[in-house]
Amino acid sequence: MSQTDAASPEGASDDSRRIALARAWVAQDPDPETRVELDELVARVEAGDPEASADLADRFDQRLAFGTAGLRGEIAAGPNRMNRVLVSQAAAGLGAFLLERAPGTTPSVVIGYDGRRNSAVFARDSAEVLSGAGIRAILLPRLLPTPVLAFAVRHLDVSAGIMVTASHNPPNDNGYKVYLGGRDHGSQIVSPSDAEIAAHIAGVAATTLVTDLPRGEFETADESLVDAYVQATAREAGYAPPAQPKVVYTAMHGVGWETAARVLAAAGFDAPALVDAQIQPDAAFPTVSFPNPEEPGAMDLSFERAREVGAELIVANDPDADRLAIAIPDATNAEGYRRLTGNEVGLLLGWRAARKAADETGDGGSDGTLACSIVSSPGLEAIAGAYDLDFEATLTGFKWISRAPNLLFGFEEALGYLVNPGTVRDKDGISAAVAFLSLAAELHATGRTVADHLDEFVERFGCHASGQISLRVTDLSRIGAIMARLRAEPPSEIGGIAVDRIEDLSEGFGALAPSDVLRIFLEGGSRVMVRPSGTEPKLKVYLDVVAHEGTVAERRAAASDTLAQLEAGMRELTA
Repeated sequence: MSQTDAASPEGASDDSRRIALARAWVAQDPDPETRVELDELVARVEAGDPEASADLADRFDQRLAFGTAGLRGEIAAGPNRMNRVLVSQAAAGLGAFLLERAPGTTPSVVIGYDGRRNSAVFARDSAEVLSGAGIRAILLPRLLPTPVLAFAVRHLDVSAGIMVTASHNPPNDNGYKVYLGGRDHGSQIVSPSDAEIAAHIAGVAATTLVTDLPRGEFETADESLVDAYVQATAREAGYAPPAQPKVVYTAMHGVGWETAARVLAAAGFDAPALVDAQIQPDAAFPTVSFPNPEEPGAMDLSFERAREVGAELIVANDPDADRLAIAIPDATNAEGYRRLTGNEVGLLLGWRAARKAADETGDGGSDGTLACSIVSSPGLEAIAGAYDLDFEATLTGFKWISRAPNLLFGFEEALGYLVNPGTVRDKDGISAAVAFLSLAAELHATGRTVADHLDEFVERFGCHASGQISLRVTDLSRIGAIMARLRAEPPSEIGGIAVDRIEDLSEGFGALAPSDVLRIFLEGGSRVMVRPSGTEPKLKVYLDVVAHEGTVAERRAAASDTLAQLEAGMRELTA
C-alpha cells in the first residue's frame, strides 16, 4: 500500500492523521523544494498554527480531480496540488489505461510542455514513468505551444498526448492535458475515458510509492515535427497576402512567438511589431495580473505599442498559444483600441470558413459543419443556414467541438478557434491568427477594415451581441448554492424580459451529455446560459441577443439596450 494513503492510528486527531499523511508524502517526493515546504508546514501545525492546520487540511483532505480538463491547480506539495508526486502518479495511471485499452501492443505517448514553472520537470517525469511502464514515450524537443502537441498526436499517430500547461491561469498554477489518438483522432479526453484514467491514477496512488515506479529512457522528437506544424499551419493563409495592415503581436509572456514567427513568415506575412516586454517566455508573467487576454488590463501594453506604430490590428496569443485575441482601432475607446470579443472573432472566422467552403465547390453550395459551444454566439448557426452547412452546438470545450462530424470550423467564446481540423483537433491560436490575418489582408486590399467587415456582418446576419458576467468566488459552495437556487426558483423574467422556457442540462439534453448548465430562452430571441467554470473558481453567465430591424447603427443600439437589461437582471439573480 502507498504510504501516502496509509491510515493513521485509530482515534488520532485530524491534525495527527494529516501530519502522518504529509510525512509519508515527503518520503516519496522527488522534489527537494516541496519536501522542505511540507516539512515546514507540518512544523507550524505541530506548533499550533491554525492557518497552517487549515492549509494542511486543504492539501490532504482531497485529491486534485482528474477529469475531461485533465489536471490543473496550484504548484505545491500534497495530493490537492500540482507537484512531481501527483504528476508521476498521473503518468503511471495513464500508462495503465493505455496498456489496458490495447492489450498486446506497445502504446506510444508524445509529451509537450510550455514555459510555466516546473513544466519541463513534469514533462520529463511523465516521459520517464511512461517509458518505465513499457510505453514508447516521445518528448517534444523544447518548450512549445499546445497546438504543436495537439498536432503531434495526429502527425506521429501515437496512442496519446500529454501537454503540461495551465494555459492562462495565474503564475503559480500548472496543469496536465491529455489527448487520445486512434479512434479519438487526437482530441482531448471525454467521458468515459476520463473516469477510467482517474481510476487507474487512484489505484497507483493507493498501492505504489512514486519512488518505486520504474523509470526508463525516452525519445526526443526531431525538429522536423515542428517544421511540419509550421508548414501545415502556414497553408491556412491559402496564398500570399495581396496587401497587409500594420500589426502588433504579443505572446503574453508565453511560448507562442518563436513558432508564430516562423508560421507567419512561411505564410508570406510581414513581421509584426512586437510587445517586447511580453515576447519571451517568463513564468512570472511580470507585466499582467492574469496572463489572459480577456482580463482587464492584460492588453494595455499591446495598445501602447499599437499607438506607437499606428497599428491597424493587434494579435495576441495566451501563454500556451492555443487562444487568440484580436484588437482593432476604436476612436471611442480611451486607449484608441478595443479587443474584439471571442464571439466577434469566431463569427468572422466562421463566415470566412463558410465562404471558403462555398468557393471550393464552385457552384455556391457547400458541405460540412460549423460548430461552437452552447455558450457561444448563435450567430454561427445563422451563417451555417445561409451557406447550407450543417451546424452543431456542443458542450463547452474543444474536446466536444473537435468531435463534430465533418467539421469545417469550430469556436468557443473564450477566444478559442479551430480553423484546421485536418491537422489539429483542438483550439489553435497560431493557425487562427493566420486565418484572421489572411482575412484582414483581403479587406485591406479593397480598402476595407475589420470594423467595416463587422458592419457587413450585422447588415447580412443581424446584430448578434453577447455579454458575460464572471463571478469569481473564494468559497466554491457559493456557486453550487446559486445554481441550486436558480433551479428551485426559476425566474419568470430577467431584466423585465419574459422567460419563454428553461432547459436544465444536468440530466443531459438531446445529444448533449449531462452538464451543470442552465439554458434560459427569453421572448424576442435572447438567451442566457449559466454554468460553473470548468477551470477556475467562477460562475459564468453568458448573454446573447439579436437585433434584425433597422440600420446597422439601430440594430447595434437595440442589441446593446437588451444586453444591459439582461445583465442587470442576472446580476440581481446571482447576487
